[in-house]
Amino acid sequence: MSMSHDTPGFSVAEHSSANASNLALLRWALVIVFLWFGAMKFTSYEANGIAPFIAHSPILAWLHTIFGIQGASYIIGLLELGTAAALAIGAFVAIFSAVGAAMSIATYLVTITFMLSTPGVFEPTAGGFPAISALPGQFLLKDVVLLAASLVLLAASLPSRRGAST
Repeated sequence: MSMSHDTPGFSVAEHSSANASNLALLRWALVIVFLWFGAMKFTSYEANGIAPFIAHSPILAWLHTIFGIQGASYIIGLLELGTAAALAIGAFVAIFSAVGAAMSIATYLVTITFMLSTPGVFEPTAGGFPAISALPGQFLLKDVVLLAASLVLLAASLPSRRGAST
């Protein structure tokens, strides 16, 4: 009797594939995260909190230059609220699920790059890389899980290609 279920590239102990209720949990968890984080971007507390990440990012630093700290935070907040809306609508309209998941993936790909660009991520007193600081290192590391959830949701949102080549 086999104790694992093999999938392309991975061997896992779980025997069932993702079903609608599993995907719903991922979707609504992501919606909550994006709603909360997006709404917080409209506060000066959050704008100043994310300022070091943005300022050191080769991808996003231009936002501060053009829009200032609070303006950059507003723009990011609008994108996050838009992602939440697309994911929520995606519960009913498949294309919005794919768009929302893709927006979520883009978000977490960018925030994961902050691990390389933000000072203080790697903890020198613990030997540097791979030891990470509580803040900002461990704060950023959670985005790896959120990226994985986004990838699963995107994969489930796309039409199946099975039988497409027959």
